[in-house]
Amino acid sequence: MAKAIPAAVKKIYATAPSPHRETMLEMRDRILEIVPAAEEIVSYGMPAFRVDDVIVAGLLANKKHVGYYPFSGSILHLFPDELAKYSTTKSAIHIPIDKPLAKGLIKKLIKARINQ
Repeated sequence: MAKAIPAAVKKIYATAPSPHRETMLEMRDRILEIVPAAEEIVSYGMPAFRVDDVIVAGLLANKKHVGYYPFSGSILHLFPDELAKYSTTKSAIHIPIDKPLAKGLIKKLIKARINQ
């Protein structure tokens, strides 16, 4: 059974347009499979996932993409090959609206963030 979404977080998903919302919820499921004990919160206006007081991931609907945020500017440069097909900034991956990140890549990103 899927973990219930906290009300404040649910509100943000509800305001995201389709198919952004579906992509975000699919990535939410993948994140919670990787870190089932993660606490879902709102941080910087986006759904985020906290593990042991460290935010390890955030998701945000943008006009032309879904943003994945590792909440650290020193993570994404560690994965140049895996992220080569995505547009990125120092602290975000711009994901095509209808193509969620693969679970394996999310797992690598979260593990790197936890190990900082």
